[in-house]
Formats: sequence, structure tokens, C-alpha cells
Amino acid sequence: MLPKLWFLKMLEYPYLIAIALIEQEGKRLMPLGGKSLSKHIKNDQDSITIGQTIIQELLLRVFQRSEELPIKRSYGEKSLLLVQVSMDKMQESIPLIKAEWIKSGETENLIYQLNEICDGVWQVLFTRDEGIHCKKI
Repeated sequence: MLPKLWFLKMLEYPYLIAIALIEQEGKRLMPLGGKSLSKHIKNDQDSITIGQTIIQELLLRVFQRSEELPIKRSYGEKSLLLVQVSMDKMQESIPLIKAEWIKSGETENLIYQLNEICDGVWQVLFTRDEGIHCKKI
């Protein structure tokens, strides 16, 4: 009985996912990186503090991928996202949303769907004055 209770408790913890919306040789790609959290993120500052490692790891993977062929952002400043989602929504909904975006390229619909299932959706930005920061969308 203990393993089942542990699993149910894990479903309550949020998951933080960094999402890159990129194109390579005319194909849409959506690399992801993530980690489980022990508490919910409440504000923009916490999102970057907690998500910075995930964002950096994802960006390094994207950078390495550019050795094969050039890549470009697919949706301007909203091409790098950070989302907080429950474990069950991550497993059930994120793969479907990802597949739909890769097929259609409708980024506003993607952001709408993420806002429907996630407890927070941030765009990751960089400015010379602030460095890497997040803005809720």
C-alpha cells in the first residue's frame, strides 16, 4: 500500500518544464527539459530562480543541435517558455499539445492550451540590464 500512497503524493507535486519553440530546416521542433518541484511557484522571480538550471540545460541542448543545421526561434520572444504543470497533466496533455503544435505551428493556440492546463506559463527573456528573467503570459 505504501508505494501507491507515494505515487499519489507525487501527482500532487508540480513539474517545471522549459520549452523551446524552434525551427530547423523548415521543421518545427519543441525540445523540453524539466524537473519536479517540492512546492508551487508563486511569482515571476521564483520562476527564474528555480527554473534557471532547466532553462540553461535546454538552451545548451538547442545550441548543440545547431551544429547539425542552423536553427531559429519559431515565435520571437515567446519562443522560450517555462511552465508549471501537475504531473498528471504533464503526462496526459503535454505530449498531445506538443504534437499538435509541431503539426500546425499555431503558437497562440499552444500558449492558450498551456494556460488552460498549467499553474503558470512564463516567457523567458534576456535583457542586458536584467539578464535572464521571466514574464508571466
